[in-house]
Amino acid sequence: MSLTMEPSAEAAFRRLTIGDTALISAMADPDGRVQSVRHLDSRTEALVQVGVLVAIDAPPSSFRTAIDAALMSGADVEDLLAVLVAVAGSVGSARVISAAPRIALAAGYDVEAALERLEPLETDDESGRLVSPQVGRGAETPPR
Repeated sequence: MSLTMEPSAEAAFRRLTIGDTALISAMADPDGRVQSVRHLDSRTEALVQVGVLVAIDAPPSSFRTAIDAALMSGADVEDLLAVLVAVAGSVGSARVISAAPRIALAAGYDVEAALERLEPLETDDESGRLVSPQVGRGAETPPR
């Protein structure tokens, strides 16, 4: 009979399945690295955290902490947008729309203030679609 060691991931899944509280505690502790379990690099882990916060509709303070960690780990605004794209199909548009301004603000971009500076969109009477004020009503050139 040959004895083979199971991969540590399989052992960890077994322990988690039976509710091994010691493993769960070690995993939940930010400094409690479980030696036999592989970990993500800090950038990827921070981006995963952002995705989780989108899924649970977390408050802005939680996003600030996670975004700070992601940016300090080398992520950029495009990576943060990519997280929204990645989770959109799973969490739905309402969660993505709710999280977008929180993520942008935590990354240093006040999208709501930027939107206030824009001219309001108008509705085209014929189609009912939203149109830009410069384009929809026969304006020849957009203002500079």
